[in-house]
Amino acid sequence: MDRAGHPDRRSLLTGGLAVATVALAGCSSTRAASPETSASPEAPPTTPATAFARLMEGNKRWVTGNLQHPDRDPNRRQLVAQEQEPFGAVLSCIDSRVPPELLFDTGLGDLYVMRTGGEAVGPVVTGSVEYGPMTSGTPLIVVLGHQRCGAVKAAYKSLHDGKPLPGNLQAIVKALQPAYEQAAREGGADPVETMARAQVKLTAADLRSNQDLTPLVRKGALAVVGAYYSLDTGKVEVLAGAPS
Repeated sequence: MDRAGHPDRRSLLTGGLAVATVALAGCSSTRAASPETSASPEAPPTTPATAFARLMEGNKRWVTGNLQHPDRDPNRRQLVAQEQEPFGAVLSCIDSRVPPELLFDTGLGDLYVMRTGGEAVGPVVTGSVEYGPMTSGTPLIVVLGHQRCGAVKAAYKSLHDGKPLPGNLQAIVKALQPAYEQAAREGGADPVETMARAQVKLTAADLRSNQDLTPLVRKGALAVVGAYYSLDTGKVEVLAGAPS
């Protein structure tokens, strides 16, 4: 073979490796420039009605499985690192099957979340719920109960049988006693479910009439919604207080 007219094998290999390296580098830079991210962040709602609509739209996606996973990437983390502007505050149960951020399809910096057994409240919990509306204008509070609540069931049995629960569990029982008494008056086929719903309504009503939150509610800057989550369907049902 004429070596002057044709490249030798070593030259072909070297050239091929160089081309492959450039091609790989190009692929690498393309991936780095457009990483997989979650849905683009939207401006936070500023009214009770728009905040409530945002949450319920997210819950609809949760029910259907058409999730957007918004506000869940490093860009969002950096955006909210210095300050936050949550559009809602959710008081829910500690139950592992009822994570508000998931069932409303929200992300980082979207919600203040307080979780106690059976949505039991006390001064510290109430203060935590008040924090967003009173310090940063959060326009929505949701008290979220749920189906088959173990804390409500335990409190109901304790009160029904007259047997206190051990340790600080009895504090939950005491906090849920008004709901138990209301459920006893209402009756129904499933007294535990009746009590769970009563707890949501009573807690939401107490927050709505709170001396610090009432002025915000009256001027339309805040809504306090009572809602109930179905473990079977994933759907959030509104019990009281939905803003128009």
